[in-house]
Amino acid sequence: MSKTVITTVCLLALTTLALAANPTPLNQRDAKAAPQWVQRGVMYQIQPRAFTPEGTLNAAAARLKNLAELGVDIIYLCPVFVADDDMDRDGWSPRQKRSGMNNPRNPYRMKDYYHVDPEYGTDADLKAFVNEAHKQGLRVLLDMVYLHCGPNAVFIKDHPNFVKRDKDGNILTTKWNFPYTNIANPEFREYLYKNMEYWVRDFDVDGFRCDVSDAVSLDFWLTARRRLEKLRPDIGMLAEGQRREDQLEAFDMNYSFTWFNAVRGTMEQGKPASHIRDVWQKMADERPRGARLIRYIDNHDISNDSYDHRIEERWSTPRVNAALVMLFTIDGVPMLYNGQEVIDHARHSIYARLPVDWAHGNTPAGKARFEFCQKLCAMRHEQIALTEGSVQWLDNDQPEAVLSYLRRKGDQQVLTVINVKDQTVEVRVPLPGDHATKFDTLLSHGVKMTTNKDAVLTLEPFGYYVGKQR
Repeated sequence: MSKTVITTVCLLALTTLALAANPTPLNQRDAKAAPQWVQRGVMYQIQPRAFTPEGTLNAAAARLKNLAELGVDIIYLCPVFVADDDMDRDGWSPRQKRSGMNNPRNPYRMKDYYHVDPEYGTDADLKAFVNEAHKQGLRVLLDMVYLHCGPNAVFIKDHPNFVKRDKDGNILTTKWNFPYTNIANPEFREYLYKNMEYWVRDFDVDGFRCDVSDAVSLDFWLTARRRLEKLRPDIGMLAEGQRREDQLEAFDMNYSFTWFNAVRGTMEQGKPASHIRDVWQKMADERPRGARLIRYIDNHDISNDSYDHRIEERWSTPRVNAALVMLFTIDGVPMLYNGQEVIDHARHSIYARLPVDWAHGNTPAGKARFEFCQKLCAMRHEQIALTEGSVQWLDNDQPEAVLSYLRRKGDQQVLTVINVKDQTVEVRVPLPGDHATKFDTLLSHGVKMTTNKDAVLTLEPFGYYVGKQR
């Protein structure tokens, strides 16, 4: 065993002991400070098979100027590395089979972590994509899938112990039928650490989205973070998971599956608006102070599983717009999914090239959504309370239908009131303080409002109000 591997193992053991020995509750500890580009950013997910008709990195690079015009800051790029082309359907995931695409090349079942799949272009094309993103003022996160690999992964032949095996030497597989990688193997860890370092050092990527991160040991990500920061001190790390300890050191952001499900429960399933608030509070109480979650209502998983019944059809434009206002005014990092800015209805699948209907962006509805998302991005960038401020939930007398909260940073505060139901409501929102508070409108739709000691609003179905205190 090399000195490097021994040192790494010792550091991991010490880190684990240190975490276990700290008796302070998580919600009384501070999350790791994130780079400013993360803290103040707006994320946009590119699923390459959907983002352009060509499905290539070069075609995607040509559209980056449109994203800069939209006002986003961070590109989260779904995997573009060599996918396994094994045709044995026993090694396909259940939804891969269910998709009906008959395509073995699942981007989340990788064959080679070190090269771009020819479907998307070349390694040089990825470098050009990152360079173009940086020219447009955008950061790039690559999507790394380390829990599992493809059955023909390039390292298995020479390193059979890089994957987990049973006592008879048979490869163990995950619930998706993919071979488990052996993260416990120090040599394999080194292989993956160097993989991330390679993309940062040689391709200038800004960070990583880490697939199924909760199923990979936290000490792996801690070491990765420390090593990457030596190359790029402002590295950004997004965990596709909800492990509560992630943001003490390893990650800057986590997914928010639980919160998204609360939003869907309210928007689709008739649960009260207060359900969203309750779930938000529970998650905040369980995590370090200042922990950041990405906020979304669509992504490659959601659109993939919905097939021909996309969220724009299920929810309707007014409902989606109200939800987008929430994403951009609550804490965390808002994320748009490709095509969301033009109300894309097209079928998407990570298993085949089914592109966004960009022509819808030329319709009145598509243009209106693009301008709406532009306003949301600009508002978030202009109001520091929306990126660095605390959340203060405000009680109101219509908790079944209305969400109301303040974002506060110093003497700046932004009020948000949203009707998440499909009927008009009149709501009274008591405001903090002893004196009447006046607000200048930043964004509103379907609302009449008066303020004195309380804010009194009449909100049409899915109406909203966002205002800045004078």
